[in-house]
Amino acid sequence: MLNSTLMFAVSLLCAVAALVDDRQLLGESIWFKPMKFGVAFGIYGVTLAWLLSRLNKARRVGWWTGTVIAAAGVIDVCAVVYAAAHGTYSHFNENTDAVARNVSAAFSIGVMPLLVATLVIATLVLFQPGTDRALTVALGAGLALAAAGMAVAAWLNTVSSEPRTVPDASGNPVVLSGAHGIGDPDGRGMPLTGWSLTGGDLRVPHLVSMHAIHVLLLLIAVMHLYGTHSRRRLDDGVRTLIVSAAACWYTGLFAVLTWQARRGQSVAHPDRLTLITLTALTLLTVAVTTGGLALTTRRTRRTRH
Repeated sequence: MLNSTLMFAVSLLCAVAALVDDRQLLGESIWFKPMKFGVAFGIYGVTLAWLLSRLNKARRVGWWTGTVIAAAGVIDVCAVVYAAAHGTYSHFNENTDAVARNVSAAFSIGVMPLLVATLVIATLVLFQPGTDRALTVALGAGLALAAAGMAVAAWLNTVSSEPRTVPDASGNPVVLSGAHGIGDPDGRGMPLTGWSLTGGDLRVPHLVSMHAIHVLLLLIAVMHLYGTHSRRRLDDGVRTLIVSAAACWYTGLFAVLTWQARRGQSVAHPDRLTLITLTALTLLTVAVTTGGLALTTRRTRRTRH
C-alpha cells in the first residue's frame, strides 16, 4: 500500500508537470508516460495488497514476494520519471549517454523480478485451502494473464530490429531499437493511450492482460450483488463455471489482440479475419457456458429431488 500511495502521488505530480512543462516526445507530453505508469502500478499494487491479505498459507513467502514487486515497481517507474525529466526516451533508447545507461540498468534490475514474483503469487493463490472456487479461478487466471502481459512487454524490445533515429525533447538525436508499434513503429497514436492508429501495437494486449484480474473480480462482485438483491444466491458450481468461461474468453481476447498487433494491424482498424475470430471466440464461449449452466442446473434439481 505504501508503494501504491507513492505511485498515485507520482502520477499526480506528472499530471501537474504536464501542465507547466511543454516539452514533447513524438507529439505528446514527456510526462504522460510516467503518469500512466504510476496509475497502472498503483492499481496493480492495491489489488495485490488485498490479495496477499487473503493468504492462509505461506503468508511470509507472500509478504516477501509482495515486497519484491513493490521495490521493483518503484525502480521501474522512477526510471521512467528520470528519463522524462531529462526529456528523453526511457524505452528502446540505444544512446550511450549517462541517462540512457542509468535507465537501462534500472530496467535490467526491475523488470524480471516483477514477472517472477507475479508467477509466485499466482501459484500461492491456486494452492490456498478453503478459498471460494470461483474466486480462486479469478485470481489464478488474472495473475497468470498479468504475467503473460509482462512477458509481452519484454517482447517489445524485439519488435523492431532496425534502429532508427528520432529527436528527443531538446531536438538531440536518439537511436531507438525496438518499438511499441509494428509496421509503423512511431505511428500516430490515440489520444491519452498513445496506441498506434497506423500499425500494430503490443501495448494493447499488455494493458488488457494486466487488468484481467480486475475484470474477473468485478464479475464476482456483480454475481454477489445479484444474489444479495434477488435473494437467489448462485451456487458455487454456477459461479465457478461463469468465471471460468469469462477467464477463457479473456485469454482468447488477449491472444487475438497479440496476434493482431504482430500482424501490424491497429486495434482501431480490425480486418475481417480479426473480427471473425473474435466473433467465433465469443459465440463458442456463450455456447459452452450456456450448455454448462443448463447441465449444472439439471444436476442441482436432481440432487434436490
